[in-house]
Amino acid sequence: MSSQQIKIGIIGGSGLDDPDILENRHETTVTTPYGDPSDVLIEGEIQGVKCVLLARHGRKHNIMPSNVNYRANIWALRQAGCTHLLVSTACGSLREEIKPGTLAIPNDFIDRTTKRCQTFHDGGEESPKGVCHLPMYPAFNERCRQILLKTVKELGFNVHDKATMVTIEGPRFSSRAESNMFRQWGGDLINMTTCPEVVLAKEAGLMYAAVAIATDYDCWREGHESVNVQDVLKTFSENVEKVKQILVKAVVKVAEDDWSEAITEAKQFVVNNTMGGK
Repeated sequence: MSSQQIKIGIIGGSGLDDPDILENRHETTVTTPYGDPSDVLIEGEIQGVKCVLLARHGRKHNIMPSNVNYRANIWALRQAGCTHLLVSTACGSLREEIKPGTLAIPNDFIDRTTKRCQTFHDGGEESPKGVCHLPMYPAFNERCRQILLKTVKELGFNVHDKATMVTIEGPRFSSRAESNMFRQWGGDLINMTTCPEVVLAKEAGLMYAAVAIATDYDCWREGHESVNVQDVLKTFSENVEKVKQILVKAVVKVAEDDWSEAITEAKQFVVNNTMGGK
């Protein structure tokens, strides 16, 4: 599949929604059956590859994690013709070896959110018909994950090739007891946005992978200061350029592959796991 036949959505948090990474860009205001997305879609190209950029929390970062309209965001990108989603996320580290400033490419998740709709198949008049019982293994698209990993290594950045992401409701951070519990469960990273974004992307038939930036050690480490917004922003700003480089280079690598069969299979996978859809 040529680069002209795929379109890559990029979802970024604060500092990673920079439209300057796109050439020939223009803004499009859209709505969906699920409401409005977090912001306008910024469409353009990266070295000839069609891309769409969306700020997860809005460009002013004024939408808290629980209020992000994840369904509208994913649907809008799908509606715009995206076949892939490459996203960035800031997170806390639940492991000593994942130091602040380190990158990781998540391969699984534990969902601790409670207020977020996780399917498009909600019985609404404009929603897809039936009930989708979506298998979530593998959670992230492995082929895209491997492209991100290869890209990070070629750029010479330290990266952890696997990580289980715990997503909490937020906007508060965890208690120490919660943080230690997540470690016991096998969590490696913790954030507030991977779920339901990764679930909805899969249900939309999109290839989804993420670059995670560890900004802090949450609050589980004895004798060390707990996570706070000032430290998170400092570490994030020090590493944001790395992630921009990764995403730009990864977009080009994705476009070099033939995705025809994978795109068809991803859509059929959803159909095969939907009951009463006819």
